[in-house]
Amino acid sequence: MSDEDLWRALRGISDMPYGAGQIAAFEQLLRRVDAADDRHLAFVTRMQATTGYVYGGEPAKSFVTFSWCLSEFDSDPQPYHQRHAHNLLWHFKYMITGLLNFPEVPLDRTYAVLDDMERRYRAGGHSLQTVHKHRFRVADHVGDAEAAAHWYRLWQTTPRDDLSDCAGCDPTSQVNYLADTGRDAEAVALAEPVLAGRLTCNEQPQAILTALLLPYLRTGRAESARDAHREAYRRLRGNLADLWDIGDHVEFCTVTGNKARAVELVERHLDWLDRAPSPAAAMHFAATAAAAMRQAGQGGVATVYRRAAEGRPAGEVSASVLADELTRTATELAERFDARNGTTHQSEWIARRLAVRPSGEHLPLSASVRRRPPLRGGDEPTTSHHEGRPVAAGNATRPGKPEAPAPTVPADAGPDELLALAEQSWGRHDPAMFRAALTAYDERFGAADLPPRTVAQRMALRAAERGDEEDLPGAIESNRAALDLYLTEGDELSAQVVAGRLGVLLARSDDADEGLALVRKAAEVLDRDGDARQRAAAHHRVALALLQQERWAEALAALDRMPADAGGDPYLAARAALHRAHVLEQSERLDEARAAAAEARRIGRDVGVDELVTAASLAYARTVDDPAEAVAACDEALASAPTEAELAVRVARARALLAAGRAADAVDDFVEAVTLCVERGDEGDAFLRWELANAYRMVGRLGEAAEVAEEAVLGLDRLGAQAEADRCRHLLAGVYAGLGEIKPALALLEQLADNLDGPDNLPYRAQVLEEAGDILYDADRDAAGAERFAAAAEAYRLGDLPLDELRARRREAYAWFWADDRPAATRAVEQADALAVTLTGQPEPPVTYELAMVAEVGARVLTTENRPDEALARLDGVPDRLRSIEAFGEAAQVEILTGELLLRLDRPAEAEPLLRRVLGGLPADSRPVRQTAWLLARALDLLDRPAEAAALRTEHDLDPDD
Repeated sequence: MSDEDLWRALRGISDMPYGAGQIAAFEQLLRRVDAADDRHLAFVTRMQATTGYVYGGEPAKSFVTFSWCLSEFDSDPQPYHQRHAHNLLWHFKYMITGLLNFPEVPLDRTYAVLDDMERRYRAGGHSLQTVHKHRFRVADHVGDAEAAAHWYRLWQTTPRDDLSDCAGCDPTSQVNYLADTGRDAEAVALAEPVLAGRLTCNEQPQAILTALLLPYLRTGRAESARDAHREAYRRLRGNLADLWDIGDHVEFCTVTGNKARAVELVERHLDWLDRAPSPAAAMHFAATAAAAMRQAGQGGVATVYRRAAEGRPAGEVSASVLADELTRTATELAERFDARNGTTHQSEWIARRLAVRPSGEHLPLSASVRRRPPLRGGDEPTTSHHEGRPVAAGNATRPGKPEAPAPTVPADAGPDELLALAEQSWGRHDPAMFRAALTAYDERFGAADLPPRTVAQRMALRAAERGDEEDLPGAIESNRAALDLYLTEGDELSAQVVAGRLGVLLARSDDADEGLALVRKAAEVLDRDGDARQRAAAHHRVALALLQQERWAEALAALDRMPADAGGDPYLAARAALHRAHVLEQSERLDEARAAAAEARRIGRDVGVDELVTAASLAYARTVDDPAEAVAACDEALASAPTEAELAVRVARARALLAAGRAADAVDDFVEAVTLCVERGDEGDAFLRWELANAYRMVGRLGEAAEVAEEAVLGLDRLGAQAEADRCRHLLAGVYAGLGEIKPALALLEQLADNLDGPDNLPYRAQVLEEAGDILYDADRDAAGAERFAAAAEAYRLGDLPLDELRARRREAYAWFWADDRPAATRAVEQADALAVTLTGQPEPPVTYELAMVAEVGARVLTTENRPDEALARLDGVPDRLRSIEAFGEAAQVEILTGELLLRLDRPAEAEPLLRRVLGGLPADSRPVRQTAWLLARALDLLDRPAEAAALRTEHDLDPDD
């Protein structure tokens, strides 16, 4: 590479976000620079690499580049050194902080660098304010409180100058010291005017907000503390260099009683310990994470997913085990620092971090969980089923719903009466009475010598109990025993009822064929010998067995064989209508499905069974066309939902609200759904968080969208749902871009592009690469944007998507054009032109648009090469083609360029009417107005009409000398 190419590469790398990518690019460039033997370039590259190492999370490497630059500066002074003298003096501050953070560096070495820093600052006539600050930091690090107080006073009383830390970083260090010495109110008062200003430093405002977390909390400003946590953590979470501050946020979550969120933060950043920016950062994070995990492990079996590392596989690790590991890491590092420093200060400080516990009132922090949830691994509620329908577990009711009165069982009821009551209650969806009757039977007659038929009936109902408890093998066993007893007693009808129930259970197991044979045989017998209700129930059980096997047409035929009134049993009729709705929905016969759901809903209301109304309302909501009607159906479902059904209802209602354009209302339902999911220990919360993040995005609450999407990605990765995790990453990248957080947005898109590196994913990969190009282009990182557009074009080519490829090539050409890389821009235009030939003649508007815009960018590139004739020829007829597809803004843009080219070719008489017409058609406040007016005034000058030109310049406030 030529020196010019190397300088251009350095400028491109300097524009990259801090992190591993930039560091790798710097190191590759340094090898080329040293091979080129350009001392100026070598010096500047190492100066910039020093900053990159510090903010990219590898500060130890900055010691080498800084020392090299300092040696060059001292031993062989060059004119260019003076241009970088200020930055070299600034870098001393990085060195003091960095040397303190590595216990293997002797403390004498840090003092020597401090003395050298002071000597150079004095020699240059600079204030010693920042020197005093760094002497304070050393004293504070070793625990010399008296010296720290002395240097703090000097730091505060010495005038600032242009080598002092910025208006955000100086107060951050002050806030930390004031908070550590119990002066929280002073810390908050100091920070308030700083936060009211504009902080543009790379470390702000996240650093000062992090420093304020505990002072806010301890001075009663809980809302400010929560907001500071959310904003600061969002800015920190993607930067390895900020691991220390992330530890502060873990501790904040622990102190505020947010154990689940603390665990999530630890889990998200745990693997950073393997590549921590410094031992000090590792020590601090390990200590705060250990305290969090100790709390998580108390009273439960919480676990954390740990990513693979060298010598350690990925997998779950218990909170208590991890807490012990992290404690050892933190204490061992503290001992190393103390051995270096000759004090016990770091060990004492770490012991306080390890002892942190929740204090004060719980402060909700999560944007996805409303109540304080238990951690993973706690008790999980059970869900029960009976012949394909949900059954409430016990007397549980949704919060806010009145408790049902305890059922009363007749005191004088005999065994058969109690079993008949239980059977009747089971069919009527009355689980409380069902259990009460069976409990009374067991208490009164469980040890009695009863007739075999009575024992058989109790056994059959025990199967129902076990089925409700999701004990499928136990339910099957009980039904088989009941069936054998009935057959032994010669009670064929009762035997076939039980056989049918057994068949439905077997259809849910590995013995589906046996189950289907049983229900069909039972239906034949009961159809011949049973009463109307038994016949209806038998065909319903056939339908259920077929439904389990997704044999929709056969299931529907079985349901059709049931009488309309289900043999006089409205409860059975409602269940049959529900299953009919399900089968029809699966068969994409939505109008009929909706009618069936409406019928089930009507009967459910009539018989007053909440769970039937809930299930039918949800089925109706899924099949109705009008989103507002779907929301109304979900409202009814929510009003009637038993506790165990609320999660499904909340999810359905949230989705219906989104479809109805009520995303703000949907947020509340999604939050409630995530909370319910977490409370039950259901890892499906990751999928719901993904939907919640999208809802937050739709209503413009991007900070919360980012927070929740990050949680979702973490959970989806844990579940191994890579496709869903990647789609959520895509959403999150867009949210980051909307927040102006370019670095994490690009990092996610790059990760996505890598994940999608396969022939089946080419279109999606190309889309992701093009979006990355968009972000870079909008951030004026045009060369990097051009590279992404080029990669996108190649992926589109491999995916045989020529129009998309053309668009990406056009955008690549624009990006190279604005990057002032003419050869690259020309190559991109040539590739686009070759592709355009294959699309010419296709009448679709998108094709017309792309062909026109390729002509326009080609003209711009030719203009920079001083080839205006060729450029003008490319634009012939382009405005008319754009107007034909109503692309009026682009047509005006091309005509303005045409006018400029006509002036370059000394053809003002042609340019003047064109530009006047364009100017007259532009909105008064549009951006091209001034450019068009300037060109028109220039044309008037060339036509010797100075008065008109002057009037035009006055009208548009143009500088006459421009």
